[in-house]
Amino acid sequence: MSMSAPPAPPMVLTFAASDPTGGAGLQADLLTLAALGCHPLSVLTALTAQDTSGIARMLALEPAWITEQARRVLDDIAVAAFKAGVLGSAANVRAASEIVAAHAEAAFVVDPVLASGRGDRLADEDTIEALCESILPRTTVLTPNSIEARRLAGKRDLAACGRALADHGCEYVLITGTHEEGAEVVNTLYDESGVVREDRWPRLPQNYHGSGCTLASAIAAYLAHGLEPAQAVGEAQRFTWQALAAGFAAGGGQWLPNRFYGR
Repeated sequence: MSMSAPPAPPMVLTFAASDPTGGAGLQADLLTLAALGCHPLSVLTALTAQDTSGIARMLALEPAWITEQARRVLDDIAVAAFKAGVLGSAANVRAASEIVAAHAEAAFVVDPVLASGRGDRLADEDTIEALCESILPRTTVLTPNSIEARRLAGKRDLAACGRALADHGCEYVLITGTHEEGAEVVNTLYDESGVVREDRWPRLPQNYHGSGCTLASAIAAYLAHGLEPAQAVGEAQRFTWQALAAGFAAGGGQWLPNRFYGR
């Protein structure tokens, strides 16, 4: 008697740089997507030498490698969502954009990582320009922190940043308030009409490595499961806050999120 194969979980492909600590980057995406019931597919964009305190060196792959990795996977496997983090170069931004454009039915979550938590620069001006021209118009949910939002939009007021980035083509823009002052972290979701939702979270006492990667990957996972963007953003924030609250000190620098908290 033959048995039917069990249904496959939603497939999510992430473009990201490797992080040997497992706290951020590609490894963070894989852990988060797996924790939320998705099967992670991956395209490596860059190699890094780093620890929990910061990044010492980054080597971006050639764009042909980005294209070849993605096309081999996507010719074989259908994806429900894409997620992008550090892409490494302007050429890699354009390569990833072309890949996503060929699969426009899939949601696309973008974490525009411009610097590490310590401030190590991860994107030059050419890369930022390519992000604005090639990636933002294809983005379902953009997840900049307040520093990244101001740099991308060229404005000081965060509400103005949200509107400007939505006007630039992003369907939704979630600006996170980790770098702002206050006892609470205020995260605000915008679309072209203005504020969609605002969420407030108690500020945790530690500094964390990979919180942005976790949040963006969680949004991609919930979108892949079929949630609407505003609901996916809410659920992803809840998951991320709980992963941070259950985090741990693996080394001498920032704490790491525990994406498998409660298990």
